[in-house]
Amino acid sequence: MRLTRRSLLASASAAAATLALPSIVRGANPRVVVIGGGAGGATAARYLAKDSKGALDVTLVTPEPQFTTCFFSNLYLGGYRTFESITHDYKTLEGTFGIKVVHAMASAIDRDARTVALSDGSSLGYDRLVVSPGIDLKWESVPGYSEAASEIMPHAWKAGPQTQLLKAKLDALADGENIVMVAPPNPYRCPPGPYERVSMMAHVLKASGRTRSKVIVLDPKEKYSKQGLFAEGWEKHYPGMVEWIPASIHGGIESVDPAAGTVTTSLDTFKAGLGNIIPAQSAGSIALSAGLADDSGFCPIVPASMQSRMDENIYVIGDACIAGDMPKSGYSANSQAKVAAMAIRGALTGSRVFPAKYSNTCWSLIETEDGIKVGASYEPTDEKIASSSSFISKTGEDAALRKATFEESLGWYAGITADMFGA
Repeated sequence: MRLTRRSLLASASAAAATLALPSIVRGANPRVVVIGGGAGGATAARYLAKDSKGALDVTLVTPEPQFTTCFFSNLYLGGYRTFESITHDYKTLEGTFGIKVVHAMASAIDRDARTVALSDGSSLGYDRLVVSPGIDLKWESVPGYSEAASEIMPHAWKAGPQTQLLKAKLDALADGENIVMVAPPNPYRCPPGPYERVSMMAHVLKASGRTRSKVIVLDPKEKYSKQGLFAEGWEKHYPGMVEWIPASIHGGIESVDPAAGTVTTSLDTFKAGLGNIIPAQSAGSIALSAGLADDSGFCPIVPASMQSRMDENIYVIGDACIAGDMPKSGYSANSQAKVAAMAIRGALTGSRVFPAKYSNTCWSLIETEDGIKVGASYEPTDEKIASSSSFISKTGEDAALRKATFEESLGWYAGITADMFGA
Protein backbone atom coordinates (compact mmCIF):
# COMPACT_ATOMS: atom_id res chain seq x y z
CA MET A 1 0.00 0.00 0.00
CA ARG A 2 1.38 3.38 -0.96
CA LEU A 3 1.66 5.76 1.95
CA THR A 4 0.47 9.29 1.27
CA ARG A 5 0.11 12.33 3.53
CA ARG A 6 -3.65 11.83 3.33
CA SER A 7 -3.46 8.16 4.40
CA LEU A 8 -1.05 9.02 7.24
CA LEU A 9 -3.44 11.65 8.58
CA ALA A 10 -6.30 9.18 8.32
CA SER A 11 -4.29 6.57 10.25
CA ALA A 12 -3.40 9.08 12.95
CA SER A 13 -7.04 10.09 13.33
CA ALA A 14 -8.09 6.46 13.57
CA ALA A 15 -5.47 5.78 16.26
CA ALA A 16 -6.60 8.77 18.29
CA ALA A 17 -10.22 7.69 17.97
CA THR A 18 -9.30 4.16 19.07
CA LEU A 19 -7.48 5.53 22.14
CA ALA A 20 -10.61 7.37 23.20
CA LEU A 21 -12.90 4.36 22.71
CA PRO A 22 -14.04 2.51 25.82
CA SER A 23 -12.07 -0.70 26.34
CA ILE A 24 -15.18 -2.87 25.93
CA VAL A 25 -15.44 -1.58 22.33
CA ARG A 26 -11.72 -2.15 21.72
CA GLY A 27 -11.99 -5.73 23.04
CA ALA A 28 -9.39 -5.16 25.75
CA ASN A 29 -9.43 -5.15 29.53
CA PRO A 30 -10.96 -2.00 30.99
CA ARG A 31 -8.30 0.53 31.89
CA VAL A 32 -8.11 2.27 35.25
CA VAL A 33 -5.57 5.03 35.80
CA VAL A 34 -4.79 6.16 39.35
CA ILE A 35 -3.17 9.56 39.88
CA GLY A 36 -1.23 9.77 43.15
CA GLY A 37 0.84 7.17 45.00
CA GLY A 38 -0.05 7.95 48.61
CA ALA A 39 -2.51 6.46 51.10
CA GLY A 40 -5.43 6.91 48.70
CA GLY A 41 -3.87 6.19 45.32
CA ALA A 42 -1.59 3.28 46.26
CA THR A 43 -4.42 1.59 48.17
CA ALA A 44 -6.89 2.04 45.31
CA ALA A 45 -4.44 0.66 42.76
CA ARG A 46 -3.63 -2.35 44.93
CA TYR A 47 -7.28 -3.23 45.61
CA LEU A 48 -8.29 -2.74 41.98
CA ALA A 49 -5.55 -5.07 40.79
CA LYS A 50 -5.84 -7.61 43.62
CA ASP A 51 -9.62 -8.01 43.59
CA SER A 52 -10.11 -7.92 39.82
CA LYS A 53 -7.62 -10.78 39.36
CA GLY A 54 -6.33 -9.51 36.03
CA ALA A 55 -9.67 -8.32 34.67
CA LEU A 56 -8.58 -4.68 34.86
CA ASP A 57 -5.46 -2.96 33.52
CA VAL A 58 -4.33 -0.73 36.38
CA THR A 59 -1.78 2.06 35.97
CA LEU A 60 -0.50 4.10 38.91
CA VAL A 61 0.94 7.54 38.10
CA THR A 62 3.25 8.98 40.75
CA PRO A 63 6.26 11.24 40.21
CA GLU A 64 8.70 9.76 42.71
CA PRO A 65 10.07 6.20 42.95
CA GLN A 66 9.50 6.28 46.71
CA PHE A 67 6.81 7.72 48.96
CA THR A 68 7.37 9.20 52.43
CA THR A 69 4.29 9.14 54.63
CA CYS A 70 3.11 12.37 56.24
CA PHE A 71 1.65 10.29 59.03
CA PHE A 72 4.44 9.34 61.44
CA SER A 73 6.68 12.12 60.01
CA ASN A 74 6.25 13.89 63.37
CA LEU A 75 7.72 10.80 65.05
CA TYR A 76 10.75 11.13 62.76
CA LEU A 77 10.97 14.76 63.87
CA GLY A 78 10.85 13.65 67.51
CA GLY A 79 13.61 11.06 67.00
CA TYR A 80 11.33 8.02 67.40
CA ARG A 81 11.58 6.86 63.77
CA THR A 82 14.20 6.98 61.04
CA PHE A 83 13.41 8.69 57.77
CA GLU A 84 13.95 5.38 55.98
CA SER A 85 11.31 3.69 58.13
CA ILE A 86 8.60 6.05 56.84
CA THR A 87 9.69 5.80 53.18
CA HIS A 88 8.32 3.07 50.89
CA ASP A 89 8.64 1.99 47.26
CA TYR A 90 6.24 0.50 44.70
CA LYS A 91 8.15 -2.67 43.79
CA THR A 92 5.61 -5.06 45.32
CA LEU A 93 2.71 -3.31 43.60
CA GLU A 94 4.49 -3.85 40.28
CA GLY A 95 5.96 -7.30 40.87
CA THR A 96 3.20 -9.01 42.83
CA PHE A 97 0.05 -7.25 41.72
CA GLY A 98 0.91 -6.46 38.11
CA ILE A 99 0.26 -2.75 38.42
CA LYS A 100 2.01 -0.60 35.84
CA VAL A 101 3.71 2.18 37.80
CA VAL A 102 4.58 5.29 35.79
CA HIS A 103 6.92 7.78 37.46
CA ALA A 104 5.78 11.07 35.96
CA MET A 105 3.63 14.05 36.88
CA ALA A 106 0.05 14.01 35.64
CA SER A 107 -0.06 17.42 33.94
CA ALA A 108 -3.62 17.51 32.52
CA ILE A 109 -6.85 15.52 32.30
CA ASP A 110 -8.91 15.60 29.11
CA ARG A 111 -12.31 14.51 30.45
CA ASP A 112 -13.93 14.33 26.99
CA ALA A 113 -11.20 12.17 25.46
CA ARG A 114 -10.64 10.30 28.75
CA THR A 115 -6.90 10.76 28.67
CA VAL A 116 -4.27 11.86 31.19
CA ALA A 117 -1.32 13.87 29.85
CA LEU A 118 2.00 13.19 31.56
CA SER A 119 5.05 15.39 32.12
CA ASP A 120 7.15 13.19 29.83
CA GLY A 121 4.90 14.07 26.87
CA SER A 122 3.02 10.78 26.76
CA SER A 123 -0.63 10.21 27.64
CA LEU A 124 -2.76 7.44 29.13
CA GLY A 125 -6.30 6.54 28.13
CA TYR A 126 -8.75 5.42 30.79
CA ASP A 127 -12.21 3.98 31.28
CA ARG A 128 -12.23 5.09 34.90
CA LEU A 129 -9.86 7.51 36.60
CA VAL A 130 -8.99 7.73 40.31
CA VAL A 131 -7.71 11.16 41.33
CA SER A 132 -5.78 11.17 44.62
CA PRO A 133 -3.27 14.03 44.34
CA GLY A 134 -3.35 15.14 47.98
CA ILE A 135 -3.11 18.83 48.77
CA ASP A 136 -1.48 21.89 47.30
CA LEU A 137 -0.33 24.78 49.48
CA LYS A 138 -1.86 28.24 49.05
CA TRP A 139 1.33 30.26 49.46
CA GLU A 140 -0.52 33.58 49.21
CA SER A 141 -2.55 32.77 52.35
CA VAL A 142 0.45 33.87 54.47
CA PRO A 143 1.74 37.28 53.26
CA GLY A 144 5.47 37.13 52.56
CA TYR A 145 5.56 33.34 52.32
CA SER A 146 6.40 31.47 49.12
CA GLU A 147 7.88 28.23 47.85
CA ALA A 148 11.32 29.87 47.98
CA ALA A 149 10.68 31.06 51.54
CA SER A 150 9.84 27.49 52.56
CA GLU A 151 13.55 26.64 52.15
CA ILE A 152 14.21 29.04 55.06
CA MET A 153 10.99 28.57 57.05
CA PRO A 154 9.89 25.03 56.10
CA HIS A 155 6.26 23.98 56.06
CA ALA A 156 7.05 20.24 56.05
CA TRP A 157 3.38 19.55 55.27
CA LYS A 158 4.31 17.37 52.30
CA ALA A 159 6.63 14.70 53.60
CA GLY A 160 10.08 14.39 52.05
CA PRO A 161 12.95 16.89 51.82
CA GLN A 162 10.89 19.50 53.70
CA THR A 163 10.55 17.09 56.62
CA GLN A 164 14.31 16.53 56.70
CA LEU A 165 14.93 20.28 56.48
CA LEU A 166 12.64 20.96 59.44
CA LYS A 167 14.39 18.31 61.55
CA ALA A 168 17.84 19.67 60.65
CA LYS A 169 16.78 23.16 61.71
CA LEU A 170 15.22 21.83 64.92
CA ASP A 171 18.39 19.93 65.83
CA ALA A 172 20.50 23.05 65.15
CA LEU A 173 18.34 25.44 67.22
CA ALA A 174 20.27 27.20 70.00
CA ASP A 175 18.98 27.07 73.56
CA GLY A 176 16.91 30.20 74.14
CA GLU A 177 15.86 30.59 70.50
CA ASN A 178 12.15 30.13 69.88
CA ILE A 179 10.21 28.08 67.38
CA VAL A 180 7.30 29.99 65.83
CA MET A 181 4.67 27.89 64.10
CA VAL A 182 1.93 29.41 61.95
CA ALA A 183 -0.84 26.78 62.01
CA PRO A 184 -3.18 26.34 59.01
CA PRO A 185 -6.85 27.35 58.82
CA ASN A 186 -9.57 24.72 58.28
CA PRO A 187 -9.86 22.56 56.24
CA TYR A 188 -6.40 21.06 56.09
CA ARG A 189 -4.53 17.74 56.04
CA CYS A 190 -4.36 15.93 59.41
CA PRO A 191 -6.26 18.12 61.93
CA PRO A 192 -4.20 17.01 65.02
CA GLY A 193 -0.93 17.06 63.04
CA PRO A 194 0.34 20.55 63.92
CA TYR A 195 -0.18 19.92 67.62
CA GLU A 196 1.52 16.52 67.62
CA ARG A 197 4.39 18.32 65.86
CA VAL A 198 4.48 20.91 68.66
CA SER A 199 4.73 18.03 71.15
CA MET A 200 7.58 16.38 69.24
CA MET A 201 9.52 19.62 68.90
CA ALA A 202 9.12 20.31 72.63
CA HIS A 203 10.24 16.74 73.34
CA VAL A 204 13.44 17.24 71.32
CA LEU A 205 14.19 20.54 73.04
CA LYS A 206 13.58 19.09 76.50
CA ALA A 207 15.55 15.89 75.84
CA SER A 208 18.55 17.91 74.66
CA GLY A 209 18.43 20.34 77.60
CA ARG A 210 17.35 23.35 75.54
CA THR A 211 14.61 24.24 78.00
CA ARG A 212 15.04 28.02 77.64
CA SER A 213 13.48 27.70 74.17
CA LYS A 214 9.73 27.86 73.52
CA VAL A 215 7.34 26.66 70.85
CA ILE A 216 4.95 29.53 70.03
CA VAL A 217 1.89 28.58 67.97
CA LEU A 218 0.14 31.39 66.10
CA ASP A 219 -3.16 29.81 65.17
CA PRO A 220 -5.81 31.27 62.82
CA LYS A 221 -8.35 29.07 64.64
CA GLU A 222 -10.01 29.44 68.03
CA LYS A 223 -9.91 25.73 68.76
CA TYR A 224 -8.28 22.61 67.38
CA SER A 225 -8.45 18.81 67.37
CA LYS A 226 -7.84 17.06 70.75
CA GLN A 227 -7.24 20.48 72.33
CA GLY A 228 -7.86 19.45 75.94
CA LEU A 229 -5.62 16.40 75.60
CA PHE A 230 -2.73 18.31 74.06
CA ALA A 231 -3.03 21.18 76.56
CA GLU A 232 -2.95 18.71 79.44
CA GLY A 233 0.07 16.90 77.95
CA TRP A 234 2.04 20.11 77.33
CA GLU A 235 1.47 21.26 80.91
CA LYS A 236 2.50 17.84 82.26
CA HIS A 237 5.59 17.20 80.11
CA TYR A 238 6.74 20.62 78.89
CA PRO A 239 5.64 23.25 81.46
CA GLY A 240 6.26 26.77 80.19
CA MET A 241 7.66 25.55 76.85
CA VAL A 242 4.52 25.76 74.67
CA GLU A 243 2.52 28.92 74.08
CA TRP A 244 -0.63 28.61 71.93
CA ILE A 245 -2.11 31.92 70.75
CA PRO A 246 -5.45 31.95 68.86
CA ALA A 247 -6.49 34.56 66.30
CA SER A 248 -8.68 36.37 68.82
CA ILE A 249 -5.48 37.20 70.75
CA HIS A 250 -2.85 37.76 68.03
CA GLY A 251 -5.33 39.45 65.67
CA GLY A 252 -4.19 37.76 62.46
CA ILE A 253 -0.95 37.04 60.61
CA GLU A 254 0.14 40.20 58.82
CA SER A 255 3.38 38.92 57.29
CA VAL A 256 6.39 36.67 57.58
CA ASP A 257 9.94 37.78 56.81
CA PRO A 258 12.15 34.74 56.17
CA ALA A 259 15.35 36.83 55.92
CA ALA A 260 14.75 38.48 59.29
CA GLY A 261 13.24 35.34 60.79
CA THR A 262 10.13 37.12 62.01
CA VAL A 263 6.37 36.62 61.99
CA THR A 264 4.32 39.78 62.41
CA THR A 265 0.77 39.73 63.75
CA SER A 266 -1.60 42.52 64.72
CA LEU A 267 -0.48 41.93 68.32
CA ASP A 268 3.32 41.79 68.00
CA THR A 269 6.31 40.68 65.93
CA PHE A 270 7.67 37.29 66.95
CA LYS A 271 11.35 36.43 66.40
CA ALA A 272 11.84 32.84 65.26
CA GLY A 273 15.05 30.88 65.53
CA LEU A 274 13.01 28.35 63.58
CA GLY A 275 9.90 29.31 61.62
CA ASN A 276 7.45 26.55 60.69
CA ILE A 277 4.82 28.05 58.39
CA ILE A 278 1.89 25.85 57.36
CA PRO A 279 -0.26 27.72 54.80
CA ALA A 280 -3.90 27.18 53.85
CA GLN A 281 -4.51 24.26 51.51
CA SER A 282 -6.53 23.16 48.49
CA ALA A 283 -6.91 20.00 46.45
CA GLY A 284 -3.89 19.12 44.35
CA SER A 285 -3.57 21.30 41.24
CA ILE A 286 -4.40 18.51 38.78
CA ALA A 287 -7.86 18.22 40.37
CA LEU A 288 -8.37 21.99 40.15
CA SER A 289 -7.25 22.29 36.52
CA ALA A 290 -9.51 19.36 35.54
CA GLY A 291 -12.55 21.20 36.92
CA LEU A 292 -13.21 18.64 39.66
CA ALA A 293 -13.30 21.15 42.55
CA ASP A 294 -15.95 23.63 43.62
CA ASP A 295 -15.46 27.12 45.05
CA SER A 296 -14.04 25.63 48.27
CA GLY A 297 -10.97 24.43 46.39
CA PHE A 298 -11.80 20.79 47.15
CA CYS A 299 -13.70 18.16 45.15
CA PRO A 300 -17.34 17.18 45.83
CA ILE A 301 -18.04 13.45 45.62
CA VAL A 302 -20.96 11.03 45.76
CA PRO A 303 -20.84 9.78 49.38
CA ALA A 304 -21.74 6.16 48.54
CA SER A 305 -18.96 5.63 45.99
CA MET A 306 -16.40 8.50 46.04
CA GLN A 307 -17.45 9.22 42.44
CA SER A 308 -16.84 12.82 41.41
CA ARG A 309 -19.97 14.96 41.26
CA MET A 310 -18.38 16.69 38.25
CA ASP A 311 -17.61 13.57 36.16
CA GLU A 312 -19.09 10.09 36.48
CA ASN A 313 -15.94 8.47 35.07
CA ILE A 314 -13.72 9.93 37.80
CA TYR A 315 -13.40 9.10 41.50
CA VAL A 316 -11.70 11.55 43.90
CA ILE A 317 -10.29 10.23 47.17
CA GLY A 318 -8.09 11.36 50.03
CA ASP A 319 -7.19 14.90 51.01
CA ALA A 320 -8.43 16.37 47.71
CA CYS A 321 -12.10 15.45 48.23
CA ILE A 322 -14.90 16.87 50.35
CA ALA A 323 -15.63 13.88 52.57
CA GLY A 324 -18.31 15.29 54.86
CA ASP A 325 -17.53 14.48 58.49
CA MET A 326 -14.34 12.54 57.65
CA PRO A 327 -11.09 14.41 58.37
CA LYS A 328 -8.30 14.61 55.83
CA SER A 329 -6.01 11.81 57.01
CA GLY A 330 -4.09 8.81 55.73
CA TYR A 331 -6.55 6.48 57.43
CA SER A 332 -9.50 8.24 55.75
CA ALA A 333 -7.83 8.08 52.33
CA ASN A 334 -7.13 4.37 52.75
CA SER A 335 -10.76 3.75 53.73
CA GLN A 336 -12.14 5.82 50.83
CA ALA A 337 -9.85 4.06 48.35
CA LYS A 338 -11.40 0.68 49.12
CA VAL A 339 -14.92 2.01 48.54
CA ALA A 340 -13.88 3.62 45.26
CA ALA A 341 -12.06 0.47 44.08
CA MET A 342 -15.10 -1.67 44.81
CA ALA A 343 -17.42 0.73 42.95
CA ILE A 344 -15.11 0.91 39.92
CA ARG A 345 -14.68 -2.86 39.77
CA GLY A 346 -18.44 -3.26 39.95
CA ALA A 347 -18.99 -0.76 37.13
CA LEU A 348 -16.36 -2.28 34.84
CA THR A 349 -16.61 -6.01 35.56
CA GLY A 350 -20.10 -6.45 37.01
CA SER A 351 -18.78 -7.65 40.38
CA ARG A 352 -20.95 -7.22 43.46
CA VAL A 353 -20.85 -3.85 45.20
CA PHE A 354 -21.53 -3.78 48.94
CA PRO A 355 -22.83 -0.73 50.85
CA ALA A 356 -20.05 1.72 51.62
CA LYS A 357 -18.68 1.97 55.14
CA TYR A 358 -15.85 4.22 56.20
CA SER A 359 -13.68 4.58 59.30
CA ASN A 360 -10.87 6.73 60.65
CA THR A 361 -8.58 6.97 63.66
CA CYS A 362 -5.92 9.61 64.26
CA TRP A 363 -3.25 8.81 66.84
CA SER A 364 -0.93 11.46 68.26
CA LEU A 365 2.18 11.11 70.43
CA ILE A 366 2.66 13.76 73.13
CA GLU A 367 5.74 12.35 74.90
CA THR A 368 7.44 8.94 75.01
CA GLU A 369 4.71 6.26 75.12
CA ASP A 370 2.07 8.93 75.91
CA GLY A 371 -0.31 8.37 73.00
CA ILE A 372 -3.83 9.71 72.44
CA LYS A 373 -6.38 9.06 69.71
CA VAL A 374 -9.65 10.21 68.16
CA GLY A 375 -11.75 8.35 65.62
CA ALA A 376 -15.14 7.52 64.16
CA SER A 377 -17.14 5.27 61.87
CA TYR A 378 -19.05 6.79 58.96
CA GLU A 379 -21.87 5.96 56.57
CA PRO A 380 -22.98 7.72 53.40
CA THR A 381 -26.14 9.80 53.27
CA ASP A 382 -27.49 11.57 50.19
CA GLU A 383 -25.70 14.76 51.24
CA LYS A 384 -22.43 13.67 52.81
CA ILE A 385 -20.34 11.00 54.52
CA ALA A 386 -21.77 11.24 58.03
CA SER A 387 -20.34 10.15 61.37
CA SER A 388 -22.32 7.26 62.90
CA SER A 389 -20.23 6.76 66.07
CA SER A 390 -17.07 8.26 67.51
CA PHE A 391 -14.52 8.00 70.33
CA ILE A 392 -11.68 10.05 71.82
CA SER A 393 -9.07 9.56 74.55
CA LYS A 394 -9.88 11.09 77.93
CA THR A 395 -7.84 13.53 79.93
CA GLY A 396 -6.33 12.00 83.07
CA GLU A 397 -5.82 8.53 81.59
CA ASP A 398 -3.17 6.40 83.31
CA ALA A 399 0.25 5.72 81.82
CA ALA A 400 -0.53 2.09 80.95
CA LEU A 401 -3.48 3.08 78.77
CA ARG A 402 -1.50 5.83 77.07
CA LYS A 403 1.33 3.37 76.36
CA ALA A 404 -1.18 0.89 74.92
CA THR A 405 -2.61 3.64 72.69
CA PHE A 406 0.87 4.43 71.40
CA GLU A 407 1.61 0.76 70.73
CA GLU A 408 -1.71 0.51 68.90
CA SER A 409 -0.53 3.28 66.58
CA LEU A 410 2.65 1.31 65.76
CA GLY A 411 0.54 -1.66 64.73
CA TRP A 412 -1.68 0.56 62.63
CA TYR A 413 1.31 2.06 60.79
CA ALA A 414 2.66 -1.38 59.93
CA GLY A 415 -0.80 -2.46 58.78
CA ILE A 416 -1.70 0.53 56.63
CA THR A 417 1.64 0.68 54.84
CA ALA A 418 1.32 -3.03 54.02
CA ASP A 419 -2.22 -2.32 52.80
CA MET A 420 -0.95 0.52 50.60
CA PHE A 421 2.24 -0.95 49.18
CA GLY A 422 1.67 -4.69 49.60
CA ALA A 423 4.91 -5.17 51.50
